[in-house]
Amino acid sequence: MKTALVTGGSRGIGAAVCRALAREGYRVFINYNTTDPKALAAEIGGTAVKCDVRDSDQVRGMFGKIGSVDVLVNNAGIAQQKLFTDITDSDWLDMRATHLDGTFFCCREALRSMIRSHSGSIINISSMWGQTGGSCEVHYSAVKAGIIGLTKALAKEVAPSGVRVNCIAPGIIETDMLSGFTAEELSDLRAEVPLGRLGSAEDIADAVVFLASEKASYITGQVLAVNGGVVI
Repeated sequence: MKTALVTGGSRGIGAAVCRALAREGYRVFINYNTTDPKALAAEIGGTAVKCDVRDSDQVRGMFGKIGSVDVLVNNAGIAQQKLFTDITDSDWLDMRATHLDGTFFCCREALRSMIRSHSGSIINISSMWGQTGGSCEVHYSAVKAGIIGLTKALAKEVAPSGVRVNCIAPGIIETDMLSGFTAEELSDLRAEVPLGRLGSAEDIADAVVFLASEKASYITGQVLAVNGGVVI
């Protein structure tokens, strides 16, 4: 049985990805830091693994517990909307550590076995704001752009070792991150989407399943935009 690790897998996009990979027959490790996914683990027959991906020692310990993985999905993340001049040092460092450092640390550990086995798929979750930049989300946009750069460079480096590295750039997805928006604001967001609806966590999960599969065996270093046509 192939194994998959999904960081930030306890809710939202991460939980949808865990469910989708479990349906495809993967043994799924559900990484979390604060929200324990006991119910999700029981539902899909997965294993919950507590680890703060911002900490390289904890990431090393996590991989020591679970061993090698065939698929790594770097999904752990946070969101924050602030004027650039209001972003504190702590805001910046936490945003960078959660998204970019966490992705780097997890890729580094997963690749130790992937390179030895000459196989594996890494899927990093970025954002359309990493492609275009988002007003009042400069720190978020910057680290998501960094994930795209990491994906492309790493894909070139490990392709000769049989490992694929790709990225998904979601658009406006209906998750807890939109919980602070009013109905009117959500309606305005929906109006900006050419396909006429907000995305679902399952839309992203389906893209992950595709990139993890043999159907994507000749695809690496790419950014798959799942955004309903907002960014073309």
